[in-house]
Amino acid sequence: MSVAKVTEIIASSKKSFDDAVENGIERASETLKNITGAWVESQKVVVEDGKVVEYRVAMKVTFVLKD
Repeated sequence: MSVAKVTEIIASSKKSFDDAVENGIERASETLKNITGAWVESQKVVVEDGKVVEYRVAMKVTFVLKD
């Protein structure tokens, strides 16, 4: 029997939402093993002087715990 855990993370990128997701998963995988999936709960942009300067995502990452 497997047991999974879900943790919430926030990641950012100067390029795009997709890049923010990639950054978040890459960083999470440094400390969380057996990541099996993730879903984006929300997206946000940071605006300065009328221009988007940063993309942020809040996501939940699922990983399987070792037996």
